[in-house]
Amino acid sequence: MKRQFFKILARLNKVLLPSFGRKDLTRLNGLEKVVIAYRYWVTRNAID
Repeated sequence: MKRQFFKILARLNKVLLPSFGRKDLTRLNGLEKVVIAYRYWVTRNAID
């Protein structure tokens, strides 16, 4: 149940949230860092 929830959430994030794949991670502002951390957390929980 938990894994399925995070998989759905990861799909929504992919569609709704911006991607920072081409940006230099050292030059991100605070909000962008929070978005990346949130996406990482969701991805980790969807995989486990």
